[in-house]
Amino acid sequence: MAKFILSFFYSSNPNMFKGVQVHYVFAFVSLTILSFLLTQTSGSESCILDIHQSSSWNNWDCEAGNWGGFVNGCSCGAVFDDYLYALAQRANQSDDDQKIFLNITEQKNCFLLMKSIDKDSSGCGFENLTSGAGGCSDFSTKDVESNLGNTFNELKQDCKLLGSAGKSDTETCSACLKKWEEIVEFDGNGTKSEEAETMVCSFAVLISLTGRRAKDKNWIQALYRCLGDQNFSREKEDRSSKNKKLRTGLWILAGGVAGITVVVFGITWTLRRKRVEENLLSGKEDSSKLMNEEISCPKIPIKEVYLATNNLNSSNFIGQGVAGKVYKGILSNGQHVAVKHIIKDGHVDTFIREVRSLSHVKHPNLVSLLGYSEAVDECFLVYELCHNGNLSEWLFGKDKILSWIERLQIAIDSAKGLWFLHTYPEGCIVHRDIKPTNILIDAKFQAKLSDFGLSKVVDSDQSYVISEVRGTLGYVDPEYQRNRHVNPSGDVYSFGMVLLQLLSGQRVIDFNLTRPMPLTKRAKSLTAGGSIEEFADPKLKREYSLEAFDLVFKLALSCTGHKEQRLSMTQVVITLEKALDISTQTNSVT
Repeated sequence: MAKFILSFFYSSNPNMFKGVQVHYVFAFVSLTILSFLLTQTSGSESCILDIHQSSSWNNWDCEAGNWGGFVNGCSCGAVFDDYLYALAQRANQSDDDQKIFLNITEQKNCFLLMKSIDKDSSGCGFENLTSGAGGCSDFSTKDVESNLGNTFNELKQDCKLLGSAGKSDTETCSACLKKWEEIVEFDGNGTKSEEAETMVCSFAVLISLTGRRAKDKNWIQALYRCLGDQNFSREKEDRSSKNKKLRTGLWILAGGVAGITVVVFGITWTLRRKRVEENLLSGKEDSSKLMNEEISCPKIPIKEVYLATNNLNSSNFIGQGVAGKVYKGILSNGQHVAVKHIIKDGHVDTFIREVRSLSHVKHPNLVSLLGYSEAVDECFLVYELCHNGNLSEWLFGKDKILSWIERLQIAIDSAKGLWFLHTYPEGCIVHRDIKPTNILIDAKFQAKLSDFGLSKVVDSDQSYVISEVRGTLGYVDPEYQRNRHVNPSGDVYSFGMVLLQLLSGQRVIDFNLTRPMPLTKRAKSLTAGGSIEEFADPKLKREYSLEAFDLVFKLALSCTGHKEQRLSMTQVVITLEKALDISTQTNSVT
């Protein structure tokens, strides 16, 4: 190509190259072409949004709204609107389960593109619309529509005539703005970060709304004009109650983002949780600042973590958690540890959540957090190493066998850990991911719950919080999948599934069968005339008390039944201890 262009220039103007070595000219043209190609591809291909320079990007008259002060500086309004529009286009073209906002890396790529077309977006407020901070920042359009329900449909109806011919903006904006204010209400007394939290939710609604009509640019521009220049600081009647409804009823921000902080002591627990929510959703402080003076475990030099794990050598890999891989290692003091490696892009909330929960909440049946490490783009959680692996390895490993008494003891230990979490004085802690791989077994064969990356807090004055459906296939409560209510009964269901596996030694769904059937269905089928002995794990070799087995079997069915049938973890522990007493007192085996 370079030769072709060079010959073209030479033929059109031969005097141009007089006295110049041709190979120099060829090199010059080649470099010029290469530079041109690189500049054409470096930005546009790496940004996943379809962002084009708007004629209003250089508008300094502040005609574009600043969205109630969310957008910093009058020169940012137009470019911010174009960014929102690009997100709407992406939402229109993508799967409903895809997150609305970009993660840090995706966002940085788009900022570079915007800067390359003569608009530096730094300081405009975009950084607040980044996924990975929990709450509404991680919502998909499906989450928005599911949580808002009929309110979302009403918003679509009230805003549909904006930009219509023959209708003035003032006339059509009134109903749309009124409905919008029901969603984006502030009480005037909250912190800037609390208002920013609400605005992140409101932009999730906006992008979901405009994504459905992404091709109607005229309507979207009218919508931005209507909503973008509103003043959120004006006084209104009963603002505080409406704001409370937004955070605890519509989005459940207090509960949904409360999982980030999980637990600290007394009144300071609530205050510290607020601080963490503010900083995570504003994105203005790193996690080390958030945890300063608020945790009880030490910070371990990152160099020591790498030395302990032999630079995260694959030979030390022992498992995969919610947010990262887990490696075994030995610290300089000779202590054996398990190290979870977390990439901050999208998982910093998991890091904060686990450090806060496990550094303050101590119990013999919860895995102990020994320390943490942090770098710019990665962090580590350092736990006690449970030398006997996890329950899944013992249930499904070919060379490992658990006796009936050992299974009961593991069940009791795990139940006690959940009992402690559900009855914690400062708020019920819902684990949300109870399964055999998250039940670790230490050198003394004591079971400990691990991996708090999905945990949520339900305050004492709440019966549940609303959150996106998270967990592991087969262990997630069907009722939670329908209504998204996070409460202790969801953990009870998951624990019931673990009990069924302890009894049967089977997977929750056995795909090796000709007709795969959920474990719960197989268990329930035995109650209609079958023998529960058929359900027992062959590895037990019938060496168990039938009475105790029947008691645990019925307990597991109760835990996995309808919510009204489920026992509390207190009652579960009592029942399991009764089964253990029966088993140890009875020498008869079947």
